[in-house]
Amino acid sequence: MSPVLDFVLALAVVVGAAKLGGMAATKLGQPAVLGELLAGLLLGPSALDLTHRFGSTELEPVLHHLAELGVVVLMFLAGLETELADLHRARLPATLAGTLGAATPVIMALVVGPLFGLGTEQSVFLGLVLAATSVSISARTLMELGALRRPEGVTVLGAAVVDDVLVILGLSVFLALVQGAPGDGPVALLMIFGRMGAFFAVAVALGRWVLPPVLRWAEHQPVSESVASTGVVLMLLFAWLAEAGGGVAMITGSFLLGLLLAGQPAGRHILERLHPVAYTLLVPVFLVNVGLTANLRAFGGAQVFQIAVLTVVAVVSKLLGCGAGAKLGRMSWRQSLRVGCGMVSRGEVGLIIATAGRASGLVSDDLFGVFMVVALITTVVTPLLLKLTFAGDEMGAARA
Repeated sequence: MSPVLDFVLALAVVVGAAKLGGMAATKLGQPAVLGELLAGLLLGPSALDLTHRFGSTELEPVLHHLAELGVVVLMFLAGLETELADLHRARLPATLAGTLGAATPVIMALVVGPLFGLGTEQSVFLGLVLAATSVSISARTLMELGALRRPEGVTVLGAAVVDDVLVILGLSVFLALVQGAPGDGPVALLMIFGRMGAFFAVAVALGRWVLPPVLRWAEHQPVSESVASTGVVLMLLFAWLAEAGGGVAMITGSFLLGLLLAGQPAGRHILERLHPVAYTLLVPVFLVNVGLTANLRAFGGAQVFQIAVLTVVAVVSKLLGCGAGAKLGRMSWRQSLRVGCGMVSRGEVGLIIATAGRASGLVSDDLFGVFMVVALITTVVTPLLLKLTFAGDEMGAARA
């Protein structure tokens, strides 16, 4: 078959498997997102090895790019469904949860790193990888549970932004100190802070003074879905600007744009139009692709031990750090536990940090493979933990 036919057939299998997995999970009383993630694991190299059964070498990167677009759209929708007023009320627990949630894994990694024969520098980097949080899976689960706009959900979203900024800053500072030439440290640090500060300043300024007239202009253009199309273009530009200009993850940019448009008539219109496309195609591909990237059959006994230890550290460090931060921010014990559970997933953000470490020689190929599996396990565990901690609440889940 041609590469296009391979892609069409593989996409049909991926989306179909995601939805079947989601239905099976809901019948078992679990979040649909868990079934979609496990469907990816079944289709991946751990079991059926879908992508390598086709002759095309282009299939895997194309699915990966489509999955990256899916997570950008998912976080854009999460921002559109979050009110700025709610986020402002949760600023204290979100800031504390994000800060302690980034610091605790680094401290714990300094303790467990020597178990794997790692020096201080490698242990610190291990901590930075474990400090990263991918809130996309939590956002999807919270949407499904109808809890995204509850205090715990809003706190998780805010804490994830704080965590993202702190981890990227920490990574940049660490690499500048370890690899930079003498005297370059202060200049490099100033540039890092300047890039991030400039991105957030420009983004907020655009959201306040530029986006409203642009969207009003789009309303009167004689083309189909002009407002929704304009929203998609802006989402992609904000995602690009976040990573290329500000040095933070793409999902931070798309989430921030969603926040800036939330509550506006144009924002509600974009949400209504984009939601079906996201949840029928892009988000299922993103969730399945998580499993497509991991091969659980490739690890021996020593690596299984590393995976077990790092998974425990990954889960416990977020439960303790983020949970303690939320509690210090005057949330209840149960709310604090939910915030900690919502921050467990490492997902693609953890892998981005690990990839930077491998490129700089701080992470071996074997340890990078271990990180991939830990990221997968924490991603699969997160919906289970959230479902468990929200059990018994009356919230009218919204299934997509």
